[in-house]
Amino acid sequence: MFIEIGIKDIIDVALVALMLYYIYRLMKESRSLNVFMGIMVFVVLWLVVSQVLEMRLLGSIMDKLVSVGVLALIILFQDDIRKFLYNIGAHERVRFFKRFFSGRDKKRDQESLKQIIMPIVMACLNMSKRKVGALIVMERSMPLDDISGTGERIDANISQQLIENIFFKNSPLHDGAMVIANGRIKSAGCILPVSHDLDIPKELGLRHRAALGIAQECDCIAIVVSEETGGISVAFKSELQLRLSAEKLESILTQEMI
Repeated sequence: MFIEIGIKDIIDVALVALMLYYIYRLMKESRSLNVFMGIMVFVVLWLVVSQVLEMRLLGSIMDKLVSVGVLALIILFQDDIRKFLYNIGAHERVRFFKRFFSGRDKKRDQESLKQIIMPIVMACLNMSKRKVGALIVMERSMPLDDISGTGERIDANISQQLIENIFFKNSPLHDGAMVIANGRIKSAGCILPVSHDLDIPKELGLRHRAALGIAQECDCIAIVVSEETGGISVAFKSELQLRLSAEKLESILTQEMI
């Protein structure tokens, strides 16, 4: 007997493979890869017992475990699932369709965004020359209300002088992070989650780990000015780019914040 394989079957297999691949990436980023591999082993064992060997008793027990296990996994990985859905909504093509249906003009957005970006770039450049440490988080599609709530509310227009004053060494807010949302400085002195990624170079300090930590958990851009070297770094999409020039920083912010 021959098995008939059509276009629909190929699409079905491709979609399942794509779904498993994204789940694998999600688990790997959240340091839960061993959990994912254990789940896959259990699913394969369940299919062999219930479908291939047709063991009724053991199969029915595993069916109950699967039905309860799905709810348990949703509760256990609710933060990772929320992050995964936010990442889908923040995808470049999704953002294009949102901009298309809302009638927004990309060129107009870039012009208004430049007025927000330039004070940040110039402030980072001046702080880099004077080796003043800074950590700035720019909100994208994912609200950062829980992060901004850990600091002091500012709610002010973005200006180069204000950013430099907040991160001045004698300022009480210079050790925390500044959160920028909706074209305004929302809060300062905020506490960020720290990344425990082992691939981070050991010479990088707590600011870089905090920047990567927030970039791994939220859809945002984190800018770091090193207090030791004056180097400018950017963390976004779970990646950390080091030793950036002012021009490169402006290019990244313009491209990723539109």
